[in-house]
Amino acid sequence: MTCPAPILPFEPMKKLFPILLSLLAVAAAFAADGGYLFVTFKGEKSPMTEQIYFALSKDGCQWNALNGGEPVLVSKLGEKGVRDPYLLRSHDGKKFYLLATDLSIHLDPDWGRSQTSGSKSIVIWESDDLVRWSAPRLVRVAAPDAGCTWAPEAVYDEETKDYLVFWASKNRGDKFAKQRIWAARTTDFRTFGKPFVYIDKPGHVIDTDIVREGGKYYRFSKDEQFKAITMEVSEKLMGPWQDVPEFSLSKLQGYEGPECYQLKPAADGKPAVWCLVLDLYSKGKGYQPYVTEDLSGGQFTAAPNFSFPFLFRHGSILPLSLEEFDRLETSLGKPGSAK
Repeated sequence: MTCPAPILPFEPMKKLFPILLSLLAVAAAFAADGGYLFVTFKGEKSPMTEQIYFALSKDGCQWNALNGGEPVLVSKLGEKGVRDPYLLRSHDGKKFYLLATDLSIHLDPDWGRSQTSGSKSIVIWESDDLVRWSAPRLVRVAAPDAGCTWAPEAVYDEETKDYLVFWASKNRGDKFAKQRIWAARTTDFRTFGKPFVYIDKPGHVIDTDIVREGGKYYRFSKDEQFKAITMEVSEKLMGPWQDVPEFSLSKLQGYEGPECYQLKPAADGKPAVWCLVLDLYSKGKGYQPYVTEDLSGGQFTAAPNFSFPFLFRHGSILPLSLEEFDRLETSLGKPGSAK
């Protein structure tokens, strides 16, 4: 027997209406009924290729460049270049934050220097609508002895109700022996807690990405020693984490920048489809897509039906509402091929 829902008096219902509408607006913003936004950079060819580029897709497979294939956001702060952009929607759905590595390899191609004497900061933009963006700000997050602050990302921690921001650093404390994933907590992306080691493996580890499904977190990272991608699972962001033993892409080499996103939600009795893109940097081929209908099982297969207007490098993908998609398309011009 199902109990009928209680009928609330009119005055309490009036007070609840704004709250309900707010919750519905947030839920709508999270729905990928409009398409997807890809943020990326192009490479080291010029100062402008190490800036932020946008691309749109209705289905998450066929991508088109915005703004005529020119940068949408440019940083002249710090090292005057930005790489590895990561875009996230705030937990309440009211803001967007874009984080990026403060680094220009075009202006200074010394990779050794960038790991031991590089920036201790990340570049951050924020926006209410994905079209109008704040000026970039350079925010120091790494430890005092850090030699670099690479590929920052963030995820909302359901347990602590704040954001875990994480990145890769080498540190002077062990004579820059290896890359580790460091992290710090924030509620506003302006002030950050004390940095701490988040992932420490026997060898180098960089380029971590975390997604959540079914009450579990899934973590993808690059094993820099073997140039391969790893996959782990945990019920909590702080662990314990376990390897996904059947991860089918663990033997691939020469890839980095793993980014995972839901391509299709579960519907009509069919499971959700997830896409994992990997940057085939070793051959200069950019992102290669792999898909699965069982994220927990880690069995991904190559997806041939993807197209990109240029070689997307280490970046990220954000699901959009229809309103957000239309606003981006209107503001930055109809998507078109990039030069």
